[in-house]
Amino acid sequence: MNRFNPNKLLLSKWTAVSPKHREKHFVVSKLIRDENEVVIGCELEAVINKKIYRIDWQELKHTEQWLMG
Repeated sequence: MNRFNPNKLLLSKWTAVSPKHREKHFVVSKLIRDENEVVIGCELEAVINKKIYRIDWQELKHTEQWLMG
């Protein structure tokens, strides 16, 4: 399990363990916050084609899906 502070996710780099459509490397391009400024999600940008995916930030904790860097 990856451990990190959700407030420091912006511009962090991630690698998908099981890439789809040749999209393996990602950068967190935006943090999504609720009305209390708590991080509830993030936008991942694929490095290869700049496609954006919106996910729950807690999905990045699962080492069977995501690796840091």
